[in-house]
Amino acid sequence: MRKTTRLVVGFATAVLVWGVGATEPAQALTDTQIKRAQRALNSLDCNAGQADGVVGPRTRSAVHRFQSANRLPQGGKLTAKTRNRLYSSKAKRCVGRAVPKRSGVGRRIVLSQRQNWLWLVGPRGGIIAQGGLIDNARELSRGRYFTGSKCGRAGRIRNNSDYSGNLRLHNFVRFAPCGIGFHQIPKYWSNGKQIHRDFYLGTNMKRSAGCVRVSRATSYKIWKFTRQRTKVKVVWA
Repeated sequence: MRKTTRLVVGFATAVLVWGVGATEPAQALTDTQIKRAQRALNSLDCNAGQADGVVGPRTRSAVHRFQSANRLPQGGKLTAKTRNRLYSSKAKRCVGRAVPKRSGVGRRIVLSQRQNWLWLVGPRGGIIAQGGLIDNARELSRGRYFTGSKCGRAGRIRNNSDYSGNLRLHNFVRFAPCGIGFHQIPKYWSNGKQIHRDFYLGTNMKRSAGCVRVSRATSYKIWKFTRQRTKVKVVWA
């Protein structure tokens, strides 16, 4: 890539910067339009943060959650299609989602890789808890699993470590061979800080090494729910 591809290189660089940067580059939306969208997202419990007219990571995460809840293409951008749905009477809230169809019956945990969301479902089908997650669909295949020991490793570890030994995986509950489980967003052993903010949960803005990251509160609910062997259904819907 030389003369004819300088623009391509420049564009690729811009895309990489936007992928990890703090705010969205120049766009067609005005400050007023962005603030309106942020307020609408917050009214639907999508957690956009302060309505400041800036499309930063938190607002982008809220757009991701809204798009997934409303079965829209997920890109984290306030596209015309996204805004039309956001302001319509058909807009679905980011929380209080229905359990995906064809995800099994009875007491189970259901994980949707499309929505980046999970549900703890009781024996009669009632939703005990639900919330956003971060996973890695390249490492975790769709299908049915059960919590418990895998490959000779303990099924439940209150404070597990990652392979590097630098991160604490609190409330680790194993369900897929050999090392995949649910746990709180990892924290550094050295300073106790999480590796990323909670607002990334429920989006595809981050990717785990293979496990399923959840909030601290959700990790305790899963820990309690899986005191007995529990079915886990991983779906795309």
